[in-house]
Amino acid sequence: MHALTVIRTYLKLGLLNVLQYRGDFVFQVISIAINLATALLTIGIIFDQTDSLNGWMPNELMALVGIQMLMRGLVTMVILPSMEAFMEGVRLGTFDFLLTKPADAQLLTSVSQFNAASIANVVIGLGVILVSMGRLGAAIGPGDALLFVVLLMAGAVIVYSFLMILATCSFWFVRLNNILVIFSVMFDNAGRWPITIYPVWFRVTLTFLIPVAIAITIPAQSLTGRLDWQSTALALGLAGLFATGSRLFWRFGLTHYTGASA
Repeated sequence: MHALTVIRTYLKLGLLNVLQYRGDFVFQVISIAINLATALLTIGIIFDQTDSLNGWMPNELMALVGIQMLMRGLVTMVILPSMEAFMEGVRLGTFDFLLTKPADAQLLTSVSQFNAASIANVVIGLGVILVSMGRLGAAIGPGDALLFVVLLMAGAVIVYSFLMILATCSFWFVRLNNILVIFSVMFDNAGRWPITIYPVWFRVTLTFLIPVAIAITIPAQSLTGRLDWQSTALALGLAGLFATGSRLFWRFGLTHYTGASA
């Protein structure tokens, strides 16, 4: 309950920040709409030249684009801005103040920032998913919907844990912000397409080294009838592995943090 109170407090502060800078919120929403239009236009251009992309049909790729937008909204709403603030706090020494607060330091680090504009990404992504499912004529039962939500949350855990591992490295290195920029580029480009279209070596990279595509493709497979139990087990197993690894690495990093006064 204490953790939920902390999260709720930071969310309220984020909403107040949006009300203070309304113009920035509008600009971000416009940017999201442009990105969606670009993604759908790209799909249209590709399928003017072919009937399928390694077995994926246009409406199935549209569903994947919707999931990518939804996941990006979840990541950029809290996780990514919080990691950026944490890394800057370690560099400037302000992270010391967070350690003095009566709450888990990793929790505070993970929810310290809230970008309300990303709610538009989530809403638009859900809309794209619903439209694509309507065009596919897919009948989604309660069980299928629950499995999709579970896999989507597993993907969010994987991405969060990966970013936490990267951010924790700031205990040893001065500047790592460029790594987050590279991750965002990979997320926007590689994550927009199903992992099955890439060569084997790149699939392995996007599964274990930079777990971007697997967090998006597997939930999309659950909506398009392509999911098998091996992929489900892989997603859930990786979520548990990354979550455990990021927690252990965080605690290890804290033991090596010397503080701003050192």
